[in-house]
Amino acid sequence: MADLKALADAVIRGDQATAVNVTKTALKEGIAPKQVLDQGLIAGMDVVGARFKNNEIYIPEVLIAARAMKMAMEVLEPELAKAGVKPIGKLIIGTVQGDLHDIGKNLVAMMLKGAGFEVIDLGVDVSPDKFAAEAKARNVNLIGMSALLTTTMPGMEKTIKALQAAGVKAKVMVGGAPVTKSFADRIGAHGYSPDAASAVDLAKSLVA
Repeated sequence: MADLKALADAVIRGDQATAVNVTKTALKEGIAPKQVLDQGLIAGMDVVGARFKNNEIYIPEVLIAARAMKMAMEVLEPELAKAGVKPIGKLIIGTVQGDLHDIGKNLVAMMLKGAGFEVIDLGVDVSPDKFAAEAKARNVNLIGMSALLTTTMPGMEKTIKALQAAGVKAKVMVGGAPVTKSFADRIGAHGYSPDAASAVDLAKSLVA
């Protein structure tokens, strides 16, 4: 019998082989894909997120856990689709134009995937027009923007203006080392997150 707690533990430890094997066993035994997702992968990433928030673990451990979750998700995703399980939200995420930093953005993307979101990662140095075009084409309900330099922060405001001009209705969340809540409010973002763990809670609240 597949043990979904063992799957959650494998994710927490970053044990890719066990995460994949338990996922396969659970599906073979007829456990519903949504149950595997909720009680295994999401449960594990919830613990990782809480520990990260409390400074009990750091970015390397989160990345290792997220990789294990990603490997298991590759097995699970086709079954979720077959079962008609919808993600809790769909978002595009990227680092703004002129900024090539991606560790924080990658971390947020992985943690959002781990929380049940469909995440389309646009990468780094993403222009305002690209954010707007992708948001429209993919019909997302959330947009995440990251900036790690004070010099690239104005790109966030330009992107929000481009989204408004294109008629995009998706909610916008921003983050990154130099970004503050007051800056986010001033440029018209719907939410600001100081770190990756808080980004999950913020995203859930914006799509609720």
